[in-house]
Amino acid sequence: MFLVTGATGDIGRRVVRLLRQQEKPVRAFVRLTSRYSELEHRGADIFIGDLQREQDIQKACQGVKYIISAHGSDSDALSLDYRANIELIDQAKANAVEHFVYISVLGADRGYEDAPVFKAKRAVELYLQASGLNYTILRPAGLASNLLPLAERFRETGLYLLIGDPKNRTSIISTDDLAKIVVDSVTVPGARNQILSVGGPEILLRKDIPQIFSRIFNKEPVLINSPLFAIDGLRGVLGLFNSQAQAGLGTFRTLLANEFFCTKEEIANLERIFNFQLETLETFVRRYLAD
Repeated sequence: MFLVTGATGDIGRRVVRLLRQQEKPVRAFVRLTSRYSELEHRGADIFIGDLQREQDIQKACQGVKYIISAHGSDSDALSLDYRANIELIDQAKANAVEHFVYISVLGADRGYEDAPVFKAKRAVELYLQASGLNYTILRPAGLASNLLPLAERFRETGLYLLIGDPKNRTSIISTDDLAKIVVDSVTVPGARNQILSVGGPEILLRKDIPQIFSRIFNKEPVLINSPLFAIDGLRGVLGLFNSQAQAGLGTFRTLLANEFFCTKEEIANLERIFNFQLETLETFVRRYLAD
């Protein structure tokens, strides 16, 4: 039995689909308010719970052989990115889980002090490495699925908002490829007890993305380049009313202000370990949105 947290998210939903296509038993950890009917229709065992409740995690982990942690934090890095994953690891040990796949983030080890999600994920990485469990830690760069709403807006308006330096490099990973890597990590020997950077096959400049959209939709881009200090101003205002939202914006600013890309060697290593060719951002967007 596989336990997948964050099962209704972009990554988790694709992971559950793949596992069910392989006729593997899956327990999908979902919130009552989430949309999980598709997962139920595919034959997943639906576990309705709250990752902030230890007793829910304990129940969900019973009888589980593999755990895939694919949930996000909703700006609550301490409770969800950190505490929930620590409890999942503890329960994995208690239940003699054979393999734990943890989805971290590229740059988790860089010490970004202003990014709570990065700090929490790095702490979880270290805890998992010291746990004695078999593990795979995946550090993805930007997810292609996160760009689909921007691509849809571009298709309608031709507008593309770019905050920060347009020359910052990135390695956008196909979310479908990431799901395949997640699932295969349990059985591929080269992924066992490894930390792997995960990105797409191209190193892109952030300004390349609207040009990709332009080719797909045959529309000239109207680029709006906003400086980072606009985010700083918003953070200052939020700090007066909502400290949690302010902290969340710290993570967002870190993502905008820095480069997150995989080297060609890292990508070649990834394709060698998992034995398939990674999909480009343009191919991904065309599959989902091109007419």
